[in-house]
Order: sequence, then structure tokens, then C-alpha cells
Amino acid sequence: MTITVSIVDDDAGQRDSIAQFLNTSRGFRCVSTYGSASEAIAGIPRDKPNVVLMDINMPRVDGIECTRRLKAAAPDSQILMLTVYEDTDKIFRALAAGASGYLLKRAAPPRLLDAIREVHAGGSPMSGPIARKVVQSFQKGPPAEKESDALSARERQVLEFLAKGYAYKQIGDELGVSMDTTRTYIRRIYEKLHVHSRTEAVVRYLGEQGGEPTQGP
Repeated sequence: MTITVSIVDDDAGQRDSIAQFLNTSRGFRCVSTYGSASEAIAGIPRDKPNVVLMDINMPRVDGIECTRRLKAAAPDSQILMLTVYEDTDKIFRALAAGASGYLLKRAAPPRLLDAIREVHAGGSPMSGPIARKVVQSFQKGPPAEKESDALSARERQVLEFLAKGYAYKQIGDELGVSMDTTRTYIRRIYEKLHVHSRTEAVVRYLGEQGGEPTQGP
């Protein structure tokens, strides 16, 4: 299956470089690029890409507001922020606007492909520094009741792999189970922790453990 991608970035060189990289990577196709939020808001609902790579710093309407509008106009397209910004305010505003992941532009090209696959599969990829900021922000709040105590040993193991940044297939390989079984474990984890995404599950778990995410393989 080919994952279709649209790019929104006011830097033409950056747009063209990413588009070329995607179009020469197996399983990916860049269907459109836009240099402004207004162009993206008009075009992406028509393009219907699986994933949108969204810059933040754009003139007039920034990428966060563009994300908010696109989630209303093109709800089936998953939005992955791709930016240089690491400050907590922009991270949470982007996630609140509807972004499903947050990746720094300095991420290695293979990591970008992994993040696109992950967000398309329903995950919430984040660069390590971003995930730490999210966790630290949650840890500043009042201590939460340990809902993770309700998890089975296997579910806790799956959650630990999620916290390390493993993709669903990698988790299945480590446990020797199918993708469907992995998804079933993850769905049960979400239900028991009362969360709706990988990011929320990892943040809840790490907040209870008092730890920080580590990088997977």
C-alpha cells in the first residue's frame, strides 16, 4: 500500500527536497505541496492525502491554525507537524489543534518515513526531545492514580515498548505475535488507561513511573 502525503511549508527548497525524497522511497508518494496555509486549506480536502507534513512558521496563517482548519475540512488526513520549534506552548497548541504527531526537522530521513508510517497506522510519533517535554509537563500536575496497575503483565510489556518508541510491527516481532494481536493489546491498554492515543498512553504511563522515554531500535 502506498501512503500519500501532502507537504505544507513556505520554504520551497524544503518542500521540494522532502517531496523528492518521498517519491523515491518505496511505499510513499507526495501528491501535493503548498507554500501557504491558505493554499493548503483550499487544496488538501481535494487531494485527500493520507498524511500531511505541516510546518509551523508560515506567514499570515501559521501551521497550527492551518492544522485546526484542516481537521475540520479534511478529517481523514492525519497531520504530522514537521518543525524546528521545541517550545512546550507550540507543541501543546499543535496537538490541541488536531496534530497526531510532532517531529523535528533535524530528524534523520529514515525516522521521517517511520513517523509517516506510524501516524498513518494510528500512532502518535514524536521526536525524543518533544516526548520528554510532554512527559515533563504532565509530571508537573498532581499525581494521578495508577491506572496502569489494571494492566496485565503482557499489556504492561506492550506499553513499555510503546514508551521506547517501537512501531507496532516491531512490538509484534519482539513478542512473537501478529499485528492484529498487537493492536488488540493496544486497544485494551487504551481502554484501561482511559486514553485515545499512543501519546496519551505513554504520557500517562511514564508520568506514573516517573521516567522518561527512551529511543527504540
